[in-house]
Amino acid sequence: MTFERKNIREMAGYIPGEQPESSDVIKLNTNENPFPPSPAVDKALSSINIENLRRYPQPTALNLRNAIATHHGIGKENIIVTNGGDELLRLAINTFVETDEAIAVAEPTYTLYEVLAQAHGCQFIRFNLNKDWSLPDDFVKSLNSSNIKLCFLPNPNAPSGTLLSVDKLASIANEFNGLLLIDEAYIDFIDPDLNHDCVELVKKFKNVLLLRTFSKGYSLAGLRIAYGIGDLSIINPMQSKTKDSYNTDYVAQKLAQAALEDQEYAKKSWDFVRTQRSLLKEALTNMGLPCVDSQSNFLLVSVPEVINAEKLYNSLKERGILVRHFKHEGQENYLRITVGTAEGNKLLLSTLNQLLSNS
Repeated sequence: MTFERKNIREMAGYIPGEQPESSDVIKLNTNENPFPPSPAVDKALSSINIENLRRYPQPTALNLRNAIATHHGIGKENIIVTNGGDELLRLAINTFVETDEAIAVAEPTYTLYEVLAQAHGCQFIRFNLNKDWSLPDDFVKSLNSSNIKLCFLPNPNAPSGTLLSVDKLASIANEFNGLLLIDEAYIDFIDPDLNHDCVELVKKFKNVLLLRTFSKGYSLAGLRIAYGIGDLSIINPMQSKTKDSYNTDYVAQKLAQAALEDQEYAKKSWDFVRTQRSLLKEALTNMGLPCVDSQSNFLLVSVPEVINAEKLYNSLKERGILVRHFKHEGQENYLRITVGTAEGNKLLLSTLNQLLSNS
Protein backbone atom coordinates (compact mmCIF):
# COMPACT_ATOMS: atom_id res chain seq x y z
CA MET A 1 0.00 0.00 0.00
CA THR A 2 1.29 3.46 -0.88
CA PHE A 3 -0.06 6.96 -0.44
CA GLU A 4 2.24 8.50 -3.05
CA ARG A 5 0.75 10.33 -5.99
CA LYS A 6 1.15 8.37 -9.20
CA ASN A 7 3.77 10.72 -10.66
CA ILE A 8 5.82 10.60 -7.44
CA ARG A 9 5.65 6.80 -7.32
CA GLU A 10 6.91 6.50 -10.87
CA MET A 11 9.70 9.08 -10.76
CA ALA A 12 13.35 8.63 -9.82
CA GLY A 13 14.68 11.17 -7.34
CA TYR A 14 17.69 13.40 -7.81
CA ILE A 15 21.03 11.84 -6.85
CA PRO A 16 23.32 14.49 -5.29
CA GLY A 17 27.08 14.29 -5.43
CA GLU A 18 28.73 12.19 -2.79
CA GLN A 19 29.65 13.97 0.45
CA PRO A 20 32.31 11.88 2.20
CA GLU A 21 32.75 12.06 5.96
CA SER A 22 36.52 11.88 5.81
CA SER A 23 38.40 15.15 5.40
CA ASP A 24 41.26 13.29 3.72
CA VAL A 25 39.29 12.91 0.48
CA ILE A 26 40.09 15.34 -2.37
CA LYS A 27 36.57 16.52 -3.25
CA LEU A 28 36.34 17.54 -6.89
CA ASN A 29 32.82 16.30 -7.54
CA THR A 30 30.28 18.92 -6.44
CA ASN A 31 31.73 22.22 -7.72
CA GLU A 32 32.40 23.79 -4.35
CA ASN A 33 34.71 26.78 -4.09
CA PRO A 34 38.22 25.74 -2.97
CA PHE A 35 38.47 28.92 -0.86
CA PRO A 36 36.87 29.16 2.61
CA PRO A 37 34.26 31.90 3.08
CA SER A 38 35.40 35.48 3.57
CA PRO A 39 36.83 36.48 6.98
CA ALA A 40 33.92 38.92 7.05
CA VAL A 41 31.61 35.89 7.23
CA ASP A 42 33.55 34.53 10.21
CA LYS A 43 33.29 37.92 11.91
CA ALA A 44 29.55 38.12 11.22
CA LEU A 45 29.03 34.63 12.58
CA SER A 46 30.96 35.45 15.75
CA SER A 47 28.89 38.58 16.33
CA ILE A 48 25.52 36.85 16.13
CA ASN A 49 23.59 37.19 19.36
CA ILE A 50 22.04 33.81 20.15
CA GLU A 51 19.10 35.64 21.74
CA ASN A 52 17.97 36.62 18.24
CA LEU A 53 17.47 32.97 17.29
CA ARG A 54 14.31 32.73 19.38
CA ARG A 55 12.61 35.08 16.93
CA TYR A 56 11.56 34.36 13.36
CA PRO A 57 13.88 35.83 10.71
CA GLN A 58 12.91 38.77 8.53
CA PRO A 59 10.46 37.03 6.15
CA THR A 60 11.73 38.56 2.90
CA ALA A 61 15.41 38.93 3.94
CA LEU A 62 15.03 42.69 3.57
CA ASN A 63 18.55 43.72 4.61
CA LEU A 64 20.11 41.13 2.32
CA ARG A 65 17.83 42.17 -0.54
CA ASN A 66 18.91 45.78 -0.05
CA ALA A 67 22.55 44.71 -0.26
CA ILE A 68 21.87 42.63 -3.39
CA ALA A 69 19.98 45.54 -4.96
CA THR A 70 22.91 47.88 -4.34
CA HIS A 71 25.34 45.32 -5.74
CA HIS A 72 23.40 44.91 -8.99
CA GLY A 73 22.01 48.42 -9.37
CA ILE A 74 18.41 47.24 -9.37
CA GLY A 75 15.42 47.69 -7.08
CA LYS A 76 15.01 45.43 -4.06
CA GLU A 77 11.47 44.72 -5.25
CA ASN A 78 13.03 42.86 -8.19
CA ILE A 79 14.76 40.40 -5.85
CA ILE A 80 13.61 37.31 -3.99
CA VAL A 81 15.91 35.46 -1.58
CA THR A 82 15.52 31.69 -1.47
CA ASN A 83 16.69 28.62 0.42
CA GLY A 84 19.31 27.68 -2.17
CA GLY A 85 18.91 27.97 -5.91
CA ASP A 86 16.86 24.78 -5.94
CA GLU A 87 14.04 26.51 -4.06
CA LEU A 88 13.86 29.20 -6.73
CA LEU A 89 13.55 26.51 -9.41
CA ARG A 90 10.71 24.88 -7.49
CA LEU A 91 8.99 28.23 -6.87
CA ALA A 92 9.13 29.07 -10.58
CA ILE A 93 7.46 25.78 -11.44
CA ASN A 94 4.83 25.96 -8.68
CA THR A 95 3.99 29.58 -9.41
CA PHE A 96 3.91 29.69 -13.19
CA VAL A 97 3.39 26.20 -14.64
CA GLU A 98 0.04 24.42 -14.72
CA THR A 99 0.18 20.63 -14.53
CA ASP A 100 -1.04 20.40 -18.13
CA GLU A 101 1.70 22.79 -19.34
CA ALA A 102 5.30 22.03 -20.26
CA ILE A 103 8.82 22.81 -19.08
CA ALA A 104 11.74 22.53 -21.50
CA VAL A 105 15.50 22.16 -21.30
CA ALA A 106 18.37 21.75 -23.74
CA GLU A 107 20.22 18.54 -22.89
CA PRO A 108 22.62 17.58 -21.41
CA THR A 109 21.75 19.77 -18.45
CA TYR A 110 21.25 19.86 -14.68
CA THR A 111 19.24 16.73 -13.90
CA LEU A 112 17.28 18.29 -11.02
CA TYR A 113 15.18 20.22 -13.53
CA GLU A 114 13.52 17.00 -14.66
CA VAL A 115 13.03 15.75 -11.10
CA LEU A 116 11.23 18.96 -10.12
CA ALA A 117 9.02 18.78 -13.20
CA GLN A 118 8.13 15.17 -12.43
CA ALA A 119 7.28 16.05 -8.83
CA HIS A 120 5.01 18.84 -10.06
CA GLY A 121 3.33 16.50 -12.53
CA CYS A 122 3.80 18.67 -15.62
CA GLN A 123 5.25 17.81 -18.99
CA PHE A 124 9.03 17.83 -19.45
CA ILE A 125 10.37 18.28 -22.97
CA ARG A 126 14.00 17.88 -24.00
CA PHE A 127 15.78 19.46 -26.92
CA ASN A 128 19.32 18.32 -27.73
CA LEU A 129 22.29 20.63 -27.72
CA ASN A 130 24.60 20.47 -30.72
CA LYS A 131 27.73 18.35 -30.44
CA ASP A 132 29.74 21.50 -29.66
CA TRP A 133 27.33 22.23 -26.75
CA SER A 134 25.72 25.15 -28.57
CA LEU A 135 21.97 25.65 -28.91
CA PRO A 136 20.37 24.50 -32.16
CA ASP A 137 19.43 27.34 -34.52
CA ASP A 138 15.73 26.51 -34.25
CA PHE A 139 15.71 26.33 -30.44
CA VAL A 140 13.27 29.18 -29.77
CA LYS A 141 11.06 28.13 -32.68
CA SER A 142 10.89 24.66 -31.13
CA LEU A 143 10.03 26.12 -27.71
CA ASN A 144 7.16 28.17 -29.11
CA SER A 145 5.81 25.44 -31.36
CA SER A 146 5.73 23.11 -28.32
CA ASN A 147 3.89 25.75 -26.23
CA ILE A 148 6.59 25.70 -23.56
CA LYS A 149 5.60 27.71 -20.48
CA LEU A 150 9.01 27.68 -18.74
CA CYS A 151 12.50 27.04 -20.07
CA PHE A 152 15.47 26.32 -17.80
CA LEU A 153 18.75 27.46 -19.31
CA PRO A 154 21.90 27.13 -17.16
CA ASN A 155 24.54 29.66 -18.17
CA PRO A 156 27.41 28.82 -17.85
CA ASN A 157 26.01 25.46 -18.84
CA ALA A 158 26.06 22.49 -16.51
CA PRO A 159 27.70 20.08 -17.14
CA SER A 160 29.83 21.64 -19.90
CA GLY A 161 30.71 25.09 -18.52
CA THR A 162 30.08 26.68 -21.94
CA LEU A 163 28.66 30.20 -22.08
CA LEU A 164 25.89 31.83 -24.08
CA SER A 165 26.44 35.54 -24.73
CA VAL A 166 24.14 38.22 -23.35
CA ASP A 167 23.13 39.08 -26.92
CA LYS A 168 22.14 35.47 -27.60
CA LEU A 169 20.09 35.32 -24.40
CA ALA A 170 18.42 38.63 -25.29
CA SER A 171 17.46 37.20 -28.66
CA ILE A 172 15.94 34.13 -26.98
CA ALA A 173 14.00 36.23 -24.45
CA ASN A 174 12.70 38.49 -27.19
CA GLU A 175 11.37 35.61 -29.30
CA PHE A 176 10.25 33.17 -26.59
CA ASN A 177 6.58 33.22 -25.60
CA GLY A 178 7.19 31.72 -22.17
CA LEU A 179 9.28 32.39 -19.07
CA LEU A 180 13.05 32.06 -19.47
CA LEU A 181 14.87 31.10 -16.27
CA ILE A 182 18.61 31.67 -16.72
CA ASP A 183 20.40 29.62 -14.06
CA GLU A 184 23.55 31.59 -13.28
CA ALA A 185 24.87 29.43 -10.46
CA TYR A 186 28.41 29.61 -11.87
CA ILE A 187 28.42 33.17 -13.19
CA ASP A 188 31.11 34.44 -10.82
CA PHE A 189 33.78 32.37 -12.57
CA ILE A 190 33.28 33.90 -16.02
CA ASP A 191 36.29 35.71 -17.48
CA PRO A 192 35.73 39.38 -16.47
CA ASP A 193 37.07 40.53 -19.86
CA LEU A 194 33.82 39.25 -21.38
CA ASN A 195 31.81 41.87 -19.45
CA HIS A 196 28.99 39.36 -19.11
CA ASP A 197 26.02 40.76 -17.15
CA CYS A 198 22.41 39.67 -17.68
CA VAL A 199 20.83 42.01 -15.14
CA GLU A 200 20.01 44.44 -17.96
CA LEU A 201 17.85 41.72 -19.52
CA VAL A 202 15.58 41.85 -16.48
CA LYS A 203 15.06 45.55 -17.06
CA LYS A 204 14.31 45.00 -20.73
CA PHE A 205 12.25 41.80 -20.73
CA LYS A 206 9.36 40.81 -18.48
CA ASN A 207 9.87 37.08 -19.15
CA VAL A 208 13.42 36.70 -17.74
CA LEU A 209 14.22 35.33 -14.28
CA LEU A 210 17.87 35.12 -13.19
CA LEU A 211 19.06 32.64 -10.57
CA ARG A 212 22.09 33.58 -8.48
CA THR A 213 23.54 31.62 -5.57
CA PHE A 214 26.00 32.13 -2.72
CA SER A 215 26.94 28.43 -2.85
CA LYS A 216 29.66 28.61 -5.49
CA GLY A 217 31.24 32.02 -5.83
CA TYR A 218 30.94 32.92 -2.15
CA SER A 219 31.85 29.52 -0.65
CA LEU A 220 28.56 29.23 1.25
CA ALA A 221 27.14 25.96 -0.10
CA GLY A 222 26.51 24.81 3.46
CA LEU A 223 24.15 27.73 4.15
CA ARG A 224 21.71 27.04 1.29
CA ILE A 225 20.97 30.62 0.26
CA ALA A 226 20.41 32.12 -3.17
CA TYR A 227 18.28 34.72 -4.92
CA GLY A 228 16.31 35.47 -8.04
CA ILE A 229 16.18 38.69 -10.07
CA GLY A 230 13.19 39.44 -12.26
CA ASP A 231 10.36 41.74 -13.25
CA LEU A 232 7.79 42.57 -10.57
CA SER A 233 5.24 40.38 -12.35
CA ILE A 234 7.57 37.41 -11.74
CA ILE A 235 8.92 38.25 -8.29
CA ASN A 236 5.72 39.39 -6.56
CA PRO A 237 3.67 36.17 -6.78
CA MET A 238 6.59 34.08 -5.57
CA GLN A 239 7.39 36.53 -2.79
CA SER A 240 3.85 36.97 -1.51
CA LYS A 241 2.12 33.69 -2.39
CA THR A 242 4.23 30.60 -3.03
CA LYS A 243 7.44 30.82 -1.01
CA ASP A 244 7.50 29.57 2.57
CA SER A 245 6.69 32.23 5.15
CA TYR A 246 10.22 32.21 6.58
CA ASN A 247 12.19 30.41 3.88
CA THR A 248 15.69 31.62 4.83
CA ASP A 249 17.03 31.69 8.36
CA TYR A 250 18.50 34.55 10.38
CA VAL A 251 22.07 33.22 10.31
CA ALA A 252 22.07 32.59 6.56
CA GLN A 253 20.78 36.09 5.83
CA LYS A 254 23.48 37.71 7.98
CA LEU A 255 26.35 35.64 6.61
CA ALA A 256 25.32 35.96 2.99
CA GLN A 257 25.23 39.74 3.33
CA ALA A 258 28.70 39.76 4.87
CA ALA A 259 30.03 37.64 2.01
CA LEU A 260 28.41 39.81 -0.65
CA GLU A 261 29.80 43.00 0.80
CA ASP A 262 33.38 41.66 0.79
CA GLN A 263 33.81 41.77 -2.97
CA GLU A 264 37.59 42.13 -2.73
CA TYR A 265 37.91 38.71 -1.10
CA ALA A 266 35.35 37.08 -3.39
CA LYS A 267 37.09 38.31 -6.52
CA LYS A 268 40.41 36.87 -5.31
CA SER A 269 38.82 33.43 -5.09
CA TRP A 270 37.27 33.79 -8.56
CA ASP A 271 40.61 34.86 -10.04
CA PHE A 272 42.29 31.87 -8.41
CA VAL A 273 39.73 29.47 -9.87
CA ARG A 274 40.11 30.95 -13.34
CA THR A 275 43.90 30.61 -13.19
CA GLN A 276 43.76 27.05 -11.90
CA ARG A 277 41.09 26.17 -14.47
CA SER A 278 43.41 27.21 -17.28
CA LEU A 279 46.36 25.28 -15.84
CA LEU A 280 44.25 22.21 -15.22
CA LYS A 281 42.75 22.25 -18.70
CA GLU A 282 46.18 22.50 -20.34
CA ALA A 283 47.60 19.66 -18.26
CA LEU A 284 44.62 17.38 -18.85
CA THR A 285 44.66 18.06 -22.59
CA ASN A 286 48.37 17.20 -22.73
CA MET A 287 47.50 13.85 -21.09
CA GLY A 288 45.07 13.03 -23.87
CA LEU A 289 42.04 14.12 -21.84
CA PRO A 290 40.65 17.12 -23.77
CA CYS A 291 38.28 19.48 -21.99
CA VAL A 292 35.30 21.52 -23.12
CA ASP A 293 35.97 25.29 -23.00
CA SER A 294 34.58 26.26 -19.59
CA GLN A 295 33.60 29.54 -17.98
CA SER A 296 32.70 27.77 -14.74
CA ASN A 297 34.61 26.34 -11.78
CA PHE A 298 34.73 22.88 -13.32
CA LEU A 299 35.90 21.13 -16.46
CA LEU A 300 34.06 18.54 -18.50
CA VAL A 301 36.77 16.10 -19.50
CA SER A 302 36.47 13.76 -22.47
CA VAL A 303 37.85 10.29 -21.71
CA PRO A 304 38.74 8.00 -24.66
CA GLU A 305 36.60 4.88 -24.76
CA VAL A 306 39.68 2.68 -24.55
CA ILE A 307 40.38 4.15 -21.10
CA ASN A 308 36.73 4.05 -19.95
CA ALA A 309 35.45 7.04 -17.98
CA GLU A 310 33.61 5.03 -15.34
CA LYS A 311 36.64 2.87 -14.69
CA LEU A 312 38.84 5.96 -14.38
CA TYR A 313 36.29 7.52 -11.98
CA ASN A 314 36.38 4.41 -9.78
CA SER A 315 40.17 4.27 -9.84
CA LEU A 316 40.39 7.88 -8.68
CA LYS A 317 37.83 7.21 -5.95
CA GLU A 318 39.85 4.25 -4.68
CA ARG A 319 42.76 6.66 -4.28
CA GLY A 320 40.75 9.23 -2.33
CA ILE A 321 39.88 11.60 -5.18
CA LEU A 322 36.21 12.21 -5.96
CA VAL A 323 35.15 13.50 -9.38
CA ARG A 324 31.74 13.16 -11.07
CA HIS A 325 30.73 10.58 -13.64
CA PHE A 326 27.27 10.66 -15.19
CA LYS A 327 25.76 7.58 -16.75
CA HIS A 328 23.21 9.58 -18.71
CA GLU A 329 23.08 9.02 -22.45
CA GLY A 330 25.73 11.07 -24.24
CA GLN A 331 27.80 11.67 -21.09
CA GLU A 332 29.19 8.17 -20.53
CA ASN A 333 32.63 9.14 -21.81
CA TYR A 334 33.04 12.27 -19.70
CA LEU A 335 34.20 13.13 -16.21
CA ARG A 336 33.29 16.44 -14.61
CA ILE A 337 36.12 17.72 -12.45
CA THR A 338 35.81 20.65 -10.05
CA VAL A 339 38.71 23.10 -9.93
CA GLY A 340 40.17 22.51 -6.48
CA THR A 341 43.03 23.89 -4.44
CA ALA A 342 46.45 24.10 -6.10
CA GLU A 343 47.59 21.11 -4.02
CA GLY A 344 44.45 19.12 -4.79
CA ASN A 345 44.76 19.81 -8.51
CA LYS A 346 48.41 18.71 -8.52
CA LEU A 347 47.52 15.50 -6.71
CA LEU A 348 44.73 14.85 -9.22
CA LEU A 349 47.11 15.31 -12.14
CA SER A 350 49.85 13.14 -10.68
CA THR A 351 47.34 10.39 -9.89
CA LEU A 352 45.89 10.56 -13.38
CA ASN A 353 49.39 10.37 -14.88
CA GLN A 354 50.05 7.23 -12.88
CA LEU A 355 46.73 5.62 -13.78
CA LEU A 356 47.05 6.41 -17.47
CA SER A 357 50.62 5.15 -17.68
CA ASN A 358 49.46 1.85 -16.18
CA SER A 359 46.44 1.47 -18.45
